[in-house]
Amino acid sequence: MKKVVLGFLVVLILIQFIRPEKNESSDMTNHISQVIDMPSEVNKIIKTSCADCHSNFTKYPWYSEIAPISWYLAQHVNEGKEHLNFSEWTSYNQDQLNHILKDLNEELEDHKMPLKSYLIMHKEAAMDIEQYETVLNWVKSIPSNQ
Repeated sequence: MKKVVLGFLVVLILIQFIRPEKNESSDMTNHISQVIDMPSEVNKIIKTSCADCHSNFTKYPWYSEIAPISWYLAQHVNEGKEHLNFSEWTSYNQDQLNHILKDLNEELEDHKMPLKSYLIMHKEAAMDIEQYETVLNWVKSIPSNQ
């Protein structure tokens, strides 16, 4: 039993050296705010409830330094950015933008975002009905032919 516990601890220590790349950038070149007016209230909601997974500006909690949690978080952020990345908005083609806007409408109308699993540790990211409506109305105001 001691060997199993010791082996587990050695593996746990060794995996701490395998670090995923952090999602931290200051580049605003392709950010949505470069081409679409983003009211301050919408910007605040997106920063609080969306940006960690849907931009290049993730704010990492302390536990993100611990493997294998760090691996899970990196995978989760990368997956979120595959669906929508506010930091890469101007790099999307028209078909991608139309698809993203359609998905955004659906996600907001159904209150599917932020994910419940994210809200467990990030209660401040929870959105109330007014916040959903604010962001949804803003999304609906975005021209589909940018």
